[in-house]
Amino acid sequence: MNLNKLFAPRDMTMGPPWKRITEFAVPMLVGNLAQQLYSTVDTIVVGKYVGDLALSAVGSAGPILNLMLALFVGISTGAGIVVSQYYGAKDRENLAKAIGNCLTLALIASVFTMIAGPLLTRFLLELLDTPASIIDWCDSYLVIFFLGSAGFTFYNILSGILRGMGDSLSALTFLIVSTILNIALDIWFVAGFRMGVAGVSLATVLAQMLSAVFCFIKLIHMKDVFTLRRGDLKITREHAMRIIRLGIPSGITQAIFSVSMLVVQTLTNSLGELVIACNVIVMRVDGFAMMPNMTFGNSMSVYAGQNVGAGKGKRVTDGAKQGAALAVGTSAVITIVLLFLGKYLMLLFTQTQELVDLAVRMMRILAVGYVAVAVSQVLGGVMRGAGDTVSPMWIGLFTTVVMRVPLAYGLAYLTRCPEYPNGRPEALFGSLLITWTIGMVIHCVVYRFGPWKKYLPAPEEAASPAAGN
Repeated sequence: MNLNKLFAPRDMTMGPPWKRITEFAVPMLVGNLAQQLYSTVDTIVVGKYVGDLALSAVGSAGPILNLMLALFVGISTGAGIVVSQYYGAKDRENLAKAIGNCLTLALIASVFTMIAGPLLTRFLLELLDTPASIIDWCDSYLVIFFLGSAGFTFYNILSGILRGMGDSLSALTFLIVSTILNIALDIWFVAGFRMGVAGVSLATVLAQMLSAVFCFIKLIHMKDVFTLRRGDLKITREHAMRIIRLGIPSGITQAIFSVSMLVVQTLTNSLGELVIACNVIVMRVDGFAMMPNMTFGNSMSVYAGQNVGAGKGKRVTDGAKQGAALAVGTSAVITIVLLFLGKYLMLLFTQTQELVDLAVRMMRILAVGYVAVAVSQVLGGVMRGAGDTVSPMWIGLFTTVVMRVPLAYGLAYLTRCPEYPNGRPEALFGSLLITWTIGMVIHCVVYRFGPWKKYLPAPEEAASPAAGN
């Protein structure tokens, strides 16, 4: 087997669409699952060695973490789209400039996060009425993560660049190595040094830095695809603005989504520590269940971006149909597994039977919605890859802010009872299921009639990256 070919960029503008999508998506899926292990291992380790309160602390820190990291989520999305389009167009010079601008923007985002994150953490935790029993643990977890966030920032952006060029296997390999290191450090710091919640945060930071270093080394050695010079690191209006224009809608979506999660987290906190811990466990399992959907969505962005860059509009729509079929089939299998084996997954996190039973009930509510999410992710990914990042943004804002938050609070109000005076936990997860289903319907309508098609090149057009503005 030729290892150089195996780890080389992959051209997705030729061959059967389903085959190119699968070849790209499988390594990316394994990598996403490995990345999800970071937070899941954190949860398992603190749950086993510290207790259920520490489990709640790690989960309560999640929405704040996502809010502060929304900045470079946008940069990463814009980077992947721009790189995939220049790679599809075989534009070596602009590809190098785009990558250089991505690296500089990543550095700026890292510095901002490292300064702003620790300053805002305690204020946000208090704003959310985080229980006094876990607030100090939440604070230490977040401060350490933000101070070391450069590794997370650069890994996500560098791996996004690699995937934009069709290389999903290199990022996977580096992530698996760092995940193994993270697991070892988690156990060492928490079980060995008794560092508690701070230990899992420190372990994650160190492991992510390693994966970022590996990605950077791989990138600078890809001289057959592009040559990165010092001058390419200089911010240029053309490339930086293009990355930002394409990335800002995704960044805004992530930020608003995180704010809505903070609002819902306030509701979760009001339901008691048992429900907080249940939410943590369900969201960790949900993270794995969602990975195939997210993977197909990101894969379709790269696929659409390369083919738009290559001037192959019909191939984009053909690939969308085949990608949707792959995603729906995968999600159907996951749903069946969760419905029948969910209890055993919950037992990985805690031995408290009451908590396990509650988590299983909530997981069964979410499981039936994963097929709907599969369709939404694929169609949204195609739109973003073509250059329309605004339509998915509006859909996300509508379902997350206009629908999910009022639904969660409304259902909580309607389900108040002596056992749950502030509402039943079903309100949290039922509201997600409803918004996922409606989101799928909206994505289908926008994909069929929306403005994203104006970015598709006509068959006779020469290959050139879509402007995305």
